[in-house]
Amino acid sequence: MANLVRFGVSMDAGLLKQFDEMIEEKKYTNRSEALRDLIRDHLVEQEWDENKETIGTITIVYDHGVHELMEKLTDLQHLYSKLIRSTLHIHLDEHRCLEVLVVRGRAGEIRKIADSLISTKGVKHGKLTATTTGKDLS
Repeated sequence: MANLVRFGVSMDAGLLKQFDEMIEEKKYTNRSEALRDLIRDHLVEQEWDENKETIGTITIVYDHGVHELMEKLTDLQHLYSKLIRSTLHIHLDEHRCLEVLVVRGRAGEIRKIADSLISTKGVKHGKLTATTTGKDLS
């Protein structure tokens, strides 16, 4: 790490105890690495709040037997084709499928396609996982 800077942090003993428990649970080697990850996570959230160019995944589970569902999902994906970088389709069983879409674009546009897909009748569950291109992170 270039230009590593050390600094002190004061906090309530109870909060530090909870932080140390989280560090142990998640197998961090030290407080510094855990704190860096928390800061990065907050910065990624800010990118999404500021509607910057971002990347993420949209995961949906659906019943392919629902009338015209496949056509609706395909139409939505074609409508937003400029944002969709890749898709993965898995048959879970004879009725259910899982799709994962990798998306890249402005946060607002990605939220819009995620909301459209997830709210489509027949989609049993969906989730947008927001991340970053990493361009603005150290």
